[in-house]
Amino acid sequence: MINSLILLIISIIFSPFFSGLILKVKAFFAGKKGPPVLIHYYTLIKLFKKGSVYSKSTTYIFKLAPIVTLGVSITSLMFFPFSGYKSVFAFEGDIIMILYLFGTARFFTILAALDTASPFEGMGAAREAYFAIFAEASLFMILIFFSLLNKSLSFSDILLGENAMSLWKASGVSILFIIISLFMILLVENTRVPIDDPATHLELTMIHEVMILDHSGPDLALIELGASFKLLFYSSFITCLVFPFKFQSQLLNVLCFFIILSLVYMFIGIVESVIARYKMDKIPKFILSSFALAVFATIFIWR
Repeated sequence: MINSLILLIISIIFSPFFSGLILKVKAFFAGKKGPPVLIHYYTLIKLFKKGSVYSKSTTYIFKLAPIVTLGVSITSLMFFPFSGYKSVFAFEGDIIMILYLFGTARFFTILAALDTASPFEGMGAAREAYFAIFAEASLFMILIFFSLLNKSLSFSDILLGENAMSLWKASGVSILFIIISLFMILLVENTRVPIDDPATHLELTMIHEVMILDHSGPDLALIELGASFKLLFYSSFITCLVFPFKFQSQLLNVLCFFIILSLVYMFIGIVESVIARYKMDKIPKFILSSFALAVFATIFIWR
């Protein structure tokens, strides 16, 4: 338990650093020097030093949404088994609870956007709710896959159980499909390119960023931290699927985990550098493609 808690704290502390790797990779492909890797730490410190400004039209929902977003992200990480260590908390069906918690965070974010009475934020909230329907369908299909493969819906059983060591041996093609599908969902759930561009400030093309335009100061810092932890959650999930085998040395396991995790973040930067942002009518097709991959993988396991 102590080792799991220490590894969780280390992962949380380094989460903004990993997000900085994405900016470095994008700057490299653009032929620029780019911001420092620690840019997110500087941004968070700057935001926490400022004060929050609230519109007269907002209520307590607007102030509550950043806290819920951060709380959900931290809670999800507590149920994740990092680098072969057991998670801090675990029970049968915890993966379903985590998905519903993410849905709760999204619900409060949408409410906060509507609470501002801004038409632009309402537009972003509508887009977020619409695309989330397809993303959640893909996620639950992935859960069905792991339920058939491991007979369990707990992160600890899926990634650390008896069948975790033989995921690739059971069906390498199916696991490959699931990894691709999960990576596509990562881009959707974290509003990355080609779904959304977190660097843009044009309201007509934004999805998630337009919903937090009225947040400032510590509230915006909490939202940024929650988004960073959510990206860490999905990236760690993919890392554990790519790296299912375990070494005798726990130190070597931790080292390999963080190396592969860094490569996942760098791959996100590569994808954002070589792929343009999709038009709005293309995004549902992209998400449904991840659903189709999860369905094919589930059919292979079923057979």
